[in-house]
Amino acid sequence: MKTDYDVIIVGAGPTGATLSRVLAQNGLEVMVFDKRKELGEPVRCGEGLGAREVVAQGIDLPKPCISTDIHGAKVIAPDGSSIVWKDKETTGWVLERKIFDKWLMEQAVHKGARVQSYTRVIDLVKNGGKISGVSVSHADHEPYEVSAPLVISAEGMESTLARKAGIRATSTLYDVDTCYQYEMQEYDHENLIELYFGNEVAPRGYVWIFPKADKKANVGIGIGAHLETGEKEGGIRGATPKEYLDKFIESHAQLKDASKLQDFGGIISVGAPIDSFVKDNFMVVGTAARQVDPIHGGGIALSMEAGVIAANTILKAHKAKDYSASLLKEYENTWRAGPGKKVAKRLLLRKVMESTSDEDFNYIFKTITEQDLNDVMAGKFAGPVAKVVAGRPQLLGNLKALVS
Repeated sequence: MKTDYDVIIVGAGPTGATLSRVLAQNGLEVMVFDKRKELGEPVRCGEGLGAREVVAQGIDLPKPCISTDIHGAKVIAPDGSSIVWKDKETTGWVLERKIFDKWLMEQAVHKGARVQSYTRVIDLVKNGGKISGVSVSHADHEPYEVSAPLVISAEGMESTLARKAGIRATSTLYDVDTCYQYEMQEYDHENLIELYFGNEVAPRGYVWIFPKADKKANVGIGIGAHLETGEKEGGIRGATPKEYLDKFIESHAQLKDASKLQDFGGIISVGAPIDSFVKDNFMVVGTAARQVDPIHGGGIALSMEAGVIAANTILKAHKAKDYSASLLKEYENTWRAGPGKKVAKRLLLRKVMESTSDEDFNYIFKTITEQDLNDVMAGKFAGPVAKVVAGRPQLLGNLKALVS
């Protein structure tokens, strides 16, 4: 096996696949390693993907990758009040990740990238103190070394290699939600994703229903640590995500009689991105860098976007034969000035939502309109906040952070 490349990418999810495709089509020799026996397995998300980033990259998703089209979102308050939100930001698909991830990686292979599954990256290799490659083991065989002047962590939440590179890529319990999900059948839907909020439903989190083909749906929950007397607590005492989810399903008119076809779970990031994305000869991209929406934990579109931004900087580094942190920093600066601003506003909104009672949630949902919700999700808080506070001045204390 060839052991010298221009770039080594660890992780063949949407980040690694997008990054390797852009680099390979521009002539770089790219090697992607993934620890899974089969790309796309196991599924650890709701499988939703907005159309905006796919359109921006000129990707034409084949039908097998798509379970169903999504036309918008329905957001449900604790008392059942709801707002339906439909615009260009809410159109997209619920995917079949088992097919999508492999297909996305195949597009990179068609452009010249190489991928090796069932291969664990054990450690970084250094030469003269500088990162120069990785040590890998395929199917638990004897380790061997593969060299490249640039190594990229696209590992997802684990971020093991990023930590080995000396990057602070750990998350506190406060910055993650613990999730549990069923694939269920039968479920009638309106091509809308459904998001249920409330402290009784999902403490510091929400329940989601992502519709799929053949009257199936991904029904899941994410809950997180909560704040008490200013201290970060280590979770929800006496409860697990599955317990909350089962309780929700039992109270839902359609779901209580539906069958559970599959169980799966995991953790998602709902915190801030990591402090630094680059070191000499090393980068962190996608979920490994916590480039994830803090409101709902969605990361596919953001990861693909980050992959393109990173690739543009890597092409410059390759041309200059300069993989120093100072040059690679362009990727980080570009991301923080672009998508990072949106993520920062969503993180602020998340913290405000955590301090809102169910009663106040119900009032807010009855007060704002679809356009107000659109403005909030776009980071335009002033108008909706003014409308809410006009009818309930006592909420100013909670909401003023959004407009200060």
